[in-house]
Amino acid sequence: MAKSIDVSDLNIFYGDFLAVEGVNMTIPSRSVTALIGPSGCGKSTFLRTLNRMHEVIPGARVEGKVVVDGNSLYDPSIDPVEVRRQVGMVFQRPNPFPTMSIADNVLAGLRLNSKKLKKSEADDVVERSLKGANLWTEVKDRLSKPGMGLSGGQQQRLCIARAIAVRPQVLLMDEPCSALDPISTSAIEDLIHELRTDYTIVIVTHNMQQAARVSEDTAFFNLAGAGKPGRLVEMSPTKKMFSNPDEEATEAYISGRFG
Repeated sequence: MAKSIDVSDLNIFYGDFLAVEGVNMTIPSRSVTALIGPSGCGKSTFLRTLNRMHEVIPGARVEGKVVVDGNSLYDPSIDPVEVRRQVGMVFQRPNPFPTMSIADNVLAGLRLNSKKLKKSEADDVVERSLKGANLWTEVKDRLSKPGMGLSGGQQQRLCIARAIAVRPQVLLMDEPCSALDPISTSAIEDLIHELRTDYTIVIVTHNMQQAARVSEDTAFFNLAGAGKPGRLVEMSPTKKMFSNPDEEATEAYISGRFG
């Protein structure tokens, strides 16, 4: 199910402003790739191009290619809604739908895709997805209760359950633990370890230790200067990145000399 992602010569614009320049990388399937770098270097902007959420912003556009399973995501024949079904997103802050129950939150993506389910099918999806997000045992007796009644860490796992309910190929995570306490963060990291066997995962994080803990590969983004576009400095296996990076700027960032 999980697919690799090939990015070539990707330039990302907000109107006439070039925000990220010349990204080339291959994101392996069934693994976790971490995106690190200082604030404003384009990590989250790049992440949003991988499921065409970037273009939701007026005037935003890309040049270059993003290819998943041999399909160029920005080909005119490709439906962006289908792209977002195949490439799910988990945001920085948990965002369960406030008026929906726990079960309805899990099913929301399927229903937005106009997929009609029998009750037995819906029940199976809810159980499968909540088990996949390591949340089932905590909420199975209150599925009709509001999703907003859960703790922050549980809400984030509910959002992950909602994302995997539609059976995507890729999961994008934009700082999924930044609003969580250490115990909830540990639970999400454990979940990421489990999900990597079924999904290709790309995670933006400012936490160097988290990147080292959860990812097989790490990509370092940086800015050449104020007003300049962000760019990919280097990408390599995480163990190498944190022990012997190729670029001096990477070493400076990882060691805390800037950023």
